[in-house]
Amino acid sequence: MKLSHTLRATSSVFDDPNLVSSAGLVPTLALAEWAGLGELTDEHLSVPSDKGANAGLKVSSLVAGMIAGADSIDDMALLRHGGMGRIFTGGYAPSTLGSFLRSFTFGHVRQLDAVASRFLLALAGLARLFTTPGEPTERGEEGYALLDVDDTLIEVHGYGKQGAGFGYTRVRGINALLATLSTTSMAPVIVAQRLRKGACNSSRGAKRLVGDAVKTARRLLGARRRVLVRMDSAYYGRGPVQAALSGGAAVSVTVRMDNRIRAAITSLGEESWTPIEYTNAVFDEDTGAWISRAEVTEIAFTAFASQRNADHVEGRLVVRRIPDLNAAKHRAAGQDTLFDTWRFHAFFTTADPTLLGTIAADKTHRGHAVIEQVHADLKGSALAHLPSGVFTANAAWLVLAVIAFNLTRAAGVLTGTELARATTATVRRKLIHVPARAASRGRRLILHLPHAWPWQNAWSDLFDRLADPPPRAPS
Repeated sequence: MKLSHTLRATSSVFDDPNLVSSAGLVPTLALAEWAGLGELTDEHLSVPSDKGANAGLKVSSLVAGMIAGADSIDDMALLRHGGMGRIFTGGYAPSTLGSFLRSFTFGHVRQLDAVASRFLLALAGLARLFTTPGEPTERGEEGYALLDVDDTLIEVHGYGKQGAGFGYTRVRGINALLATLSTTSMAPVIVAQRLRKGACNSSRGAKRLVGDAVKTARRLLGARRRVLVRMDSAYYGRGPVQAALSGGAAVSVTVRMDNRIRAAITSLGEESWTPIEYTNAVFDEDTGAWISRAEVTEIAFTAFASQRNADHVEGRLVVRRIPDLNAAKHRAAGQDTLFDTWRFHAFFTTADPTLLGTIAADKTHRGHAVIEQVHADLKGSALAHLPSGVFTANAAWLVLAVIAFNLTRAAGVLTGTELARATTATVRRKLIHVPARAASRGRRLILHLPHAWPWQNAWSDLFDRLADPPPRAPS
């Protein structure tokens, strides 16, 4: 591809008052309105003074800006160009939205959390996110919806950010704790979130967040659907595990390699190990087994046995071992013990062994890494920055980013295409960033969109479905 005219023979003028750059906001904000984002905000959020006036419109403006690609308060100016004023009402200036965010206290952030969870429930009802029963899959996830909990550090710069500190990555930042819910037929949505100091321990506040996430998952899925909470070793503690179990969920959590875990692994017989499909594994058609250096086994285990009896949790310790690449060096140095020859990865689970056997449980637990994709998705959009120096403003920004993420996911699902599992950046490129010219005829607004847009069918399907909204799924 190359230019049809040289730049000398080309001119540009910013003078069309009817053009918009993100016509995909029209059906997306229609979905937000049908799900009641503005009404929920006005009902539950009570930011005082004139800064908190018209909270529903201000929250909708911030979410719309994030969907359109804004990752800072100044970027919200993209809502006030060309024909945006003809298509939308109530678009606020960036300075007004910044003052609104800086008026938040921790209590207001928790109120916004309540808005986010209720909004997700409404979206799930309209887009039918979780109404398809889980189907058996080769990954062994049948019967379980998967709730993943993990944190990520959002890098910040300068000394003016409240709460900034050096965390486990040795990068100055602020810590965000997230919980996502997914099934075999539904890509992850975010069901709980919390912003924390950058230097905090990963497990700080995890008990409460896990409890909130399980409650929201139950409301989304119904009381009969099984939920499996997957966490890494930072959350192997009584608080998060008991919070999950109290909500009726099972857990699958990586354990720290302490003396008790080492003793349990040492007691395992050599004949108990089973080869699994793993990196560089080869399937032997004659025997129907995998030829692999990775092997798994399990043993009955009681978690938190050193605590009081009420805190004991019965379950299984599933162990995966792979050869240690430094085993030859260890042997040459006379260090050829069990733990010098193999590398062990163990996790504790209370999942039903009839649904998730040893091999299936191991594959399912390794799928916990899907939450890293959600972290990357958020950091590639609204969480590229935490825009304020005020911690509570940034905490509110995180909740709004989650609302925008879930709204984009629901819009993708309603297209009925592969966009149902696409990243935010992909949905933005194909559905949101569609230029249009606004025109009026007979008191009717008409959007003139580009001819031969590659994803016009998906865009039109979304628009048509929201012009005649789908009935809510029964709760």
